[in-house]
Amino acid sequence: MRTIVEFLGSDHHACDDLFASAEDAVAQKNWDSARTLFNRFHTAMAHHLAMEETVLFPAFETRTGNIMGPTQVMRMEHEQMRELLQAMAHAVTVTNQDDYLGLSETLNMLMQQHNLKEENMLYPMSDRVLGSECDSLIRSMEAVPMDTLAS
Repeated sequence: MRTIVEFLGSDHHACDDLFASAEDAVAQKNWDSARTLFNRFHTAMAHHLAMEETVLFPAFETRTGNIMGPTQVMRMEHEQMRELLQAMAHAVTVTNQDDYLGLSETLNMLMQQHNLKEENMLYPMSDRVLGSECDSLIRSMEAVPMDTLAS
């Protein structure tokens, strides 16, 4: 049986790899590559956030009866990430290296803290409270369509 920790933790790592590749391209001022890699990263992040917000969080909240706990904090942090991603999308579009790298530093810090909370607290709690539903929930998350925002 797959776990939420494994499934979404692995997705965190995939997003982190795309993030680092886009940042490297911006640092080298390879703007064509930077735009392509950022778009891939942005799409992957949007998909990850959608999997959590449309499948995992509602299931967790239903099972625990708690909508004001960890999922509320995660949603607020998701909104902060979305705002940074929009600003980064603008910076890469107008080839503003300083803005992009400053924003990416902020996003990196936020993502690292966020991912630690999810991987060390929320996901293990989800695996425990959702138990036998985890396989079905993972299949539902896999079925969430990729966002076309970055095409």
